[in-house]
Amino acid sequence: MNKSWIETNTFHHSQFKDLDRLVAAKQRKNLSISLCLPTLNEERTIAKEIVIMKSELMIRHPLLDEIVVIDSGSTDQTREIARAYEVMVYQADDILPALSRFRGKGENLWKALYVTRGDIIVYIDADIKNIHHRFAYGLIGPLLLSDTIRFTKAFYDRPIAMGDNKLRPTGGGRVTELVTRPLFSLFMPDLTQFVQPLSGEYAGFRSIFEKIPFHIGYGVETGMLIDIFEKWGLDVMAQVDLDRRVHKNQDTKALGRMAFVIIKTFLKRLQDLDRMNLKQDIFNEMIQFHLVRDQLESEIHTLEQHERPPIIEIPEYREKFGMEDKM
Repeated sequence: MNKSWIETNTFHHSQFKDLDRLVAAKQRKNLSISLCLPTLNEERTIAKEIVIMKSELMIRHPLLDEIVVIDSGSTDQTREIARAYEVMVYQADDILPALSRFRGKGENLWKALYVTRGDIIVYIDADIKNIHHRFAYGLIGPLLLSDTIRFTKAFYDRPIAMGDNKLRPTGGGRVTELVTRPLFSLFMPDLTQFVQPLSGEYAGFRSIFEKIPFHIGYGVETGMLIDIFEKWGLDVMAQVDLDRRVHKNQDTKALGRMAFVIIKTFLKRLQDLDRMNLKQDIFNEMIQFHLVRDQLESEIHTLEQHERPPIIEIPEYREKFGMEDKM
């Protein structure tokens, strides 16, 4: 294990609070920055996220060049609210419509690469109740001030909601500690240095994101870490402490389905890397049970594994960004 990485490549957001310094670095390096907010029924939080990011990081300090919302088909007012604040809003199905359609966060993140223009892409979940512009500038800072860091990932304290607007100080990140960290410890111990490998906030250079595949569902963060690590190594990666994140928590059964997909993603990556040879097919059904009038009834959830290839391989993307026909 690289003993020094967690010391040299772990930061606190306060190290980057001098926004004028970040803007100057951005201008000196002639870079543009896009913020992507993937959404699905986030009408309660989307307005505040846009207002804070736009006012602090576009109007007061020109750090962001655009804010783009990519929606998975919300049935509430998410898209209408976002448009009211004059940001670009897309439905994922309308981007690259000739391709097969999938539903999931990873789909939104992947398609954002086609409609954004930034050299740096910042991904922030749209359900953050305690949103602050540190969620963006904290991730952007190392990318602008370092000549080697190309990808940053957030970590934070995650209180867990207990109903009636009460929070327990800690308890979030259960899937990380019960699933992802044990898997990394067994097979890729270098990656255990990421405090929260499943955090939904990260940023990086387009030149990184466009060259890796994106898992469509819950496995997107796991696959992303593994692929960047395998392709470029730990030295291009960093993590940033954003202090605290409050969001809606999922119940245990939902977390079980998340764990199912993450394990599938991890096993697929091991096979792709020739580190494991499974002797049987992996099933797509997650089987759970619940009590109905004192009788156990099964709940079967089909969780198929879909993955987008590196978007640089898509002809429409290459044409839009003026790339040569040959890769």
